[in-house]
Amino acid sequence: MGLLIKGVEGDLASARAGAIAIGNFDGVHRGHRALLERLQKLAHQVEGPAVVLTFDPPPMKLLRPDSTPPSLTWMERRAEILFSLGIDVLCVYATDDSLLKLEPEAFFKQVLVDKFEVRGVVEGPNFRFGKDRRGDVDLLMELCNRRNVRLSIASAQSDDGEWISSSRIRSLIREGDLASANRLLLEPYRICGVVAKGEARGRTIGFPTANLESIPVLLPPNGVYAGRVMLDGQRLAAAIHIGPNPTFGETAQKVEVHLIDYQGDLYGRNLEVEVLEQIRGIKKFSGVEELTEQLRLDVDKTRLIST
Repeated sequence: MGLLIKGVEGDLASARAGAIAIGNFDGVHRGHRALLERLQKLAHQVEGPAVVLTFDPPPMKLLRPDSTPPSLTWMERRAEILFSLGIDVLCVYATDDSLLKLEPEAFFKQVLVDKFEVRGVVEGPNFRFGKDRRGDVDLLMELCNRRNVRLSIASAQSDDGEWISSSRIRSLIREGDLASANRLLLEPYRICGVVAKGEARGRTIGFPTANLESIPVLLPPNGVYAGRVMLDGQRLAAAIHIGPNPTFGETAQKVEVHLIDYQGDLYGRNLEVEVLEQIRGIKKFSGVEELTEQLRLDVDKTRLIST
């Protein structure tokens, strides 16, 4: 298991004298995997740890808060995937104005050299760093050469002729194309939230739901999805309803998760939910009977996809 370090002012002994990759790594997708494999090889060559340095909040959130896209992964989830790929340390740098004002040369010296005593760096071909993103790969190469730091540039990865990126995955999720998004991710797209009290209407018609609130990542568009819930070390098939319930005259946006064949009290628990595939859109039914029949069909289809 890797080590998650929040902040760069504390003990960085486990993260020093190794190879480092800098970036958001949001979603941790197939494109990231190629870079991370190169990072591990370089770390082995320099006989140090494989370190990922990321920023929280993302610099864009401070520079252009109105245009910052929602995240694909919360930080603990990001760490979990990175560690499963063999990364030794994930260090989360708390972004502030002083960091954003560092010129590229100062960032390299103060962060990579002074704090991490870096011996190797791995980045993608479009990497930018420092104030106003003035630093590029050419400058990084020059700075590494001055300090005798090894530099490896990983090639961008493509799928069906398009680059694999967090932006592309985000667009697919916004379109409701979870199947395509999941093909680019290393693990199925996952949301999380706290189970809150709802109307309990689902329980009365035989389809109890867990109502999720405080979801920190991008939600797919309104619809019904097949998925799985991570619960007590198990993956349980689940039908996920995102959006209002027009059959009962509701307009509020909700996320309701029906755990198939599960009985138990989940109130107050934090649930992690894999979203696999959209199975239908939101529809207003004539009444409870028609709604119930459709829910049976939703559950049957979810079983086929999720189990």
